[in-house]
Amino acid sequence: MSHDTGHPEHYSYDPELGHGLPHDPFKAIVAPRVIGWISSCSASGQVNLAPYSFFGAFASSPHQVIGFSSDGCKDTLRNIEETGEFVWNLTSRNLASQMNLSSVPATPEVNEFKLAGLTEAPGAQVRVPHVLGAPAALECRLLKVVRLDGLDGKDLNHWIVFGQVVYVHIRREFLKDGRFDLHAAQPVLRAGYLGDYAVIGEMFEMFRPES
Repeated sequence: MSHDTGHPEHYSYDPELGHGLPHDPFKAIVAPRVIGWISSCSASGQVNLAPYSFFGAFASSPHQVIGFSSDGCKDTLRNIEETGEFVWNLTSRNLASQMNLSSVPATPEVNEFKLAGLTEAPGAQVRVPHVLGAPAALECRLLKVVRLDGLDGKDLNHWIVFGQVVYVHIRREFLKDGRFDLHAAQPVLRAGYLGDYAVIGEMFEMFRPES
């Protein structure tokens, strides 16, 4: 396996052949990532809360769309397919331990809110509760679930869930001069290697040049 591409400043490799490093750098390169802390509810009313490493926002206007990727068909995915609803909860630094607790492998009847000592707040447009202490929460209705396939056309054990935001909750202490104070909220970010997390550090302004 060769990692020599003729560019001495680069360490390069083909992912199919392996990275040749002690640890896979992919998740560290595509980082930091906001955590997809997703609450959901089964058709029978069983509540679930779980964090997902791959999460993002994909549209802002006219529709606000967010999504996360599930590695395997887990309780969260099954719940959302049953009810068509979910909520994203922003993980702040003071909720990091509870978020981590909610990641424990558990049977479907376990309520991770209770397991992590979190208070449920009722939804306004969905039946799914959100984390009361989270600086912000986005209620969503399901747009679509996409199962990924590889370049060879074979199905992968990964599903992406896309939802449209139908209601927004912001804790008042994180509103400053009419703006959401991201630095005060201190969102926890997935940073890369096993156990690595980060929070917001230096922030700066930069505006798009006018055409």
